[in-house]
Amino acid sequence: MKSKRNTKIGFIGLGNMGSRMAKNLYDAGYPLIGNDIDESKCTALAEIGAKTTSDTTQVVKECDVVMTSLRSSDVFFNVAETYFLPNAEDAQIFIDLGTSEVGKTQELATDLSKKGSILIDAPVSGGPHGSETGTLRIFVGGDAQAVEKCRPILEVLGEPKFVVYCGPSGSGQIVKGVNQLAMGLGAAAYMEAMAFGVCAGVDPIAIRKAIGMGDSWRGEFDRIAKRIIDGAGKRLVVKYPELPYFLAEAEASGFEIPLTKALYEFCKKGSYEMLDNMNRQSRSFWHELTKDSDTE
Repeated sequence: MKSKRNTKIGFIGLGNMGSRMAKNLYDAGYPLIGNDIDESKCTALAEIGAKTTSDTTQVVKECDVVMTSLRSSDVFFNVAETYFLPNAEDAQIFIDLGTSEVGKTQELATDLSKKGSILIDAPVSGGPHGSETGTLRIFVGGDAQAVEKCRPILEVLGEPKFVVYCGPSGSGQIVKGVNQLAMGLGAAAYMEAMAFGVCAGVDPIAIRKAIGMGDSWRGEFDRIAKRIIDGAGKRLVVKYPELPYFLAEAEASGFEIPLTKALYEFCKKGSYEMLDNMNRQSRSFWHELTKDSDTE
């Protein structure tokens, strides 16, 4: 890897997460080109002095390292097939910071390796606050030597002790799946428990006082209960848009994740649409749990 001054980074996707990560890289002294289909997001980054362009091909052709923070697996692979594969060069590194399907990640890594370039899967966790403060957890998969070369870049974005090498290509996405399922299934469990009480006629405030307001699991239950009491239950997330990625990997690898499958199938049958915490169209688990009662 070249020195920081000579390592040119392209950053594709300047949304809630990407804009903050790109700013941190620019502030750390890396030459940066930002890119997004929304011109206003490019303008916002340009206002701090970074170079931006609406030409994604230019980003790939000009940069040593190309990083992406895109809203879904499908969007990422579309960008990769349209811009990365036709323009990738020897020794160029691509880093996917989003949550993407494992099998497709491994296929893309193989295709890019035929051109002498490298794909690192490095999905992040920590939300906009973690992006803002550079304290994200980053789950990293890919060629070990390439990952170590890129560690200084990743440690600008994440808390160094939580920038963890997980193994070969796809391993970062698998560990991100562990993270998402722990969050999504946990939230779903507390919502279902809460729905049992309120649909049976008990005041949700009473349930919260009796069960929540404590340490360990009670604290997480309390957070869910408060959101429901405050009228935000429909916007609670269970990682629904990403569940198919993890189900596909389980099927491909020959094992089952029955709770995840049940959660996905239950939500899928509903028609109520919401925007999740990443502004992706999703379905509301709480709505589906309570739609036949008067407790929404």
